[in-house]
Amino acid sequence: MWATHPDVIARYARHHATGEQLDLAVVARLREAAGYGEGFATAEYLGAALLDQAWHHLAPDDVPTDPADVAGFEQRALADAGLLLELVPPRYRSTYFNHTFGGGYDAGYYSYIWSEVLDADTQAWFEEGENGGLDASRGRRFRDVLLSRGHSAPPLSFYRELRGRDADITPLLVRRGLQ
Repeated sequence: MWATHPDVIARYARHHATGEQLDLAVVARLREAAGYGEGFATAEYLGAALLDQAWHHLAPDDVPTDPADVAGFEQRALADAGLLLELVPPRYRSTYFNHTFGGGYDAGYYSYIWSEVLDADTQAWFEEGENGGLDASRGRRFRDVLLSRGHSAPPLSFYRELRGRDADITPLLVRRGLQ
């Protein structure tokens, strides 16, 4: 989160022989390059997550039993989600999507992107601080309100207490260069 913050990078990104600080224009180009392919990666990921959700919305009698019917189900599910994209095939095909069928993530593959939404929105909260995120009082509040409470209440209640609202997807879209 903070590796490329100007105050942080000034402390470690230095030439090994001269000690010269890394040019911030280079850092800006690195940040820009980090967004390469994010549209593809996001669509690919969402396709997998929403396909997982579609499978787990089926009643037992509606689950295709013939492997030939699985591809049709995938196409319909992705089309319904607006993600049937020829140039962005599903990250996983249902026949080997072990993460959701054998890995204990039943209908929970979306949790990866949900955690990124929370992370990006939390970073935005930090950056709203007077010192652009490097504010010790915000760090203490983050620790005290969110990190230190364990499972003493529903976790999203802690998030709402910290942020004053539910999580917003906008910071993730900005981080990925999609907004």
